[in-house]
Amino acid sequence: MTTRFRAAVLRSYEGPFAVEEVALGTEPAAGEILVEIAGCGMCRTDLAVRRSAGRSPLPAVLGHEGAGVVVRTGGGPDASVGVGDHVVLSFDSCGHCRNCLGAAPAYCDSFARLNLFGGREEDAPRLTDTAGRALAPRWFGQSSFAQYALVPARNAVRVDPALPLELLGPLGCGFLTGAGAVLNTFRAGPGDTLVVLGAGAVGLAAVMAAGAGGASAVAVDRHPRRLALAERFGAVALHADEAGLPERIRRLTGGGARYALDTTASPPLINDALRALCPTGTLGLVARLHTPLPLEPGTLDRGRGIRHICEGDAVPGLLIPVLTGLWQAGRFPFDQLIRTYPLADINEAERDCDAGRVVKPVLLPEGRSR
Repeated sequence: MTTRFRAAVLRSYEGPFAVEEVALGTEPAAGEILVEIAGCGMCRTDLAVRRSAGRSPLPAVLGHEGAGVVVRTGGGPDASVGVGDHVVLSFDSCGHCRNCLGAAPAYCDSFARLNLFGGREEDAPRLTDTAGRALAPRWFGQSSFAQYALVPARNAVRVDPALPLELLGPLGCGFLTGAGAVLNTFRAGPGDTLVVLGAGAVGLAAVMAAGAGGASAVAVDRHPRRLALAERFGAVALHADEAGLPERIRRLTGGGARYALDTTASPPLINDALRALCPTGTLGLVARLHTPLPLEPGTLDRGRGIRHICEGDAVPGLLIPVLTGLWQAGRFPFDQLIRTYPLADINEAERDCDAGRVVKPVLLPEGRSR
């Protein structure tokens, strides 16, 4: 059976997205599901394809913060969800390497290949355009800037049908990353202090998670609106260009923050964050570095540490239910970061995201109820 639907196709690294008809010429295989997408978040990683031109194949349907309803399944031993289930989609992983078996799927041996550079080895062309030309398969196992997505069932996390499904997709990546860094990596709790560099979707999710766990937070950014949001969620807000930033943070945190989370990949801010840590404090990096990172003398003294964090060190099937539960309790108001756009307005959403006018765009496919 061939399924035809609308999707946003990126054909060149410099060009706009084009919303056009595509065809899916296969049914779900064992361990796969077909999901009707209710909404898909736009993540900085989707847009970073332009900066890493040539690495991720084009033309492609991107999108990896999808949420929707299962409409068909292929059965099999990995079939953990059924037709009619509401699901949030997350990143792909092999399920059988040492890290996957050790509950660290974000560090899967095949993460880059499965999520960024072409999909699974057994994939034949699945999506095609109206001329029959193949589109790159399964970006992050999803390709969910579309009305439908064919995904591995292991990528899907069942959620309560009473939740606002069209808004849940960012829980599969951006919000998962920020909240997971705080709750999983740092395990921050009452009495702990956290400084967050960059108050975008990931950074503000970290601020909310810190508050939910009883920790206090300082947020650093240059956008007044984002600093205002950080204050709304309980953080002390500081401008990134403020003179003496590390000293100011140390005063606010009683001698230095226990944890710091950088979402900016800015070497000067990373050095400021290290200087703002208390002895034995930890800095986590979530953004991909595009320049060398020279560390200034003294920044790693006194037991301070630095590490990279991928996808919030999360097992999505465990963390996403925690985050939806916190939202229902009013302790993780991620919906306040979202602005919705019709899928047809994807290029406007990208422009607004780049300009800082919106924290988290969510695209709604045509035909979905608003």
